[in-house]
Amino acid sequence: MTEPQNQPPFQIRVVPVTPFQQNCSIIKAPSGKAAVVDPGGEPEKILAAADEFSATIEQIWLTHGHLDHAGGAEAVKRKTGAPIIGPHKEDTFWLDEIASHWAHYGQPGMGEDCKPDRWLNDGDVLELDGIRFDVAYTPGHTPGHVVIYHDGARIAFVGDVLFAGSIGRTDFPRGDHQTLIDSITGKLWALGDDMQFVPGHGPTSTFGQERKTNPFVGDNITGYGGAKKTGANEMDQKLSKRWT
Repeated sequence: MTEPQNQPPFQIRVVPVTPFQQNCSIIKAPSGKAAVVDPGGEPEKILAAADEFSATIEQIWLTHGHLDHAGGAEAVKRKTGAPIIGPHKEDTFWLDEIASHWAHYGQPGMGEDCKPDRWLNDGDVLELDGIRFDVAYTPGHTPGHVVIYHDGARIAFVGDVLFAGSIGRTDFPRGDHQTLIDSITGKLWALGDDMQFVPGHGPTSTFGQERKTNPFVGDNITGYGGAKKTGANEMDQKLSKRWT
């Protein structure tokens, strides 16, 4: 991944896991103590990556309860003794059905149900060897989704709230499109345009880039910051004129 503009007081290694190629992030403090964000599956791959990274996993942080983000958490906990922290308790029903959901996708045994040691709420603080990370509650994709970020390093781990050029699905149980848009514009954009983010899938980006170009939450779509909103019909007319 691209290094944040401000050199963080930690190192990051992104390990894609599961058939969904979910971005599991290992965050390592200078001491070697580490947190793993969203170990969705393939725990042995995650543990091998941590070993290669000289990282000792001491905490497991979950952004939400979907199978490809939380399915490997219990296995990593058994191997390392690290507590599972997050997401918000509203995602309990997702965490309770991880194994059955993997079976539904034809991958029995890929992941297991998960019981966190601590839930997260808006405004909570996580600490990794004295390094502070903040938590924002960002429902919409799931009702218990959270985003974890380090303000000084200008880096956020956003799970499936936002992607480079897209946003999270809201057609799952208790997903809600407007709630997701409100989470993005109300919680993420307020962190600043230069905030780089690691999404749950795909390449990194910045909030500023997504405000400019994202077809779902660009300022011209949401009207954020007083921007003029371009309606779908107006956009179609512009495209038609461009090609005729």
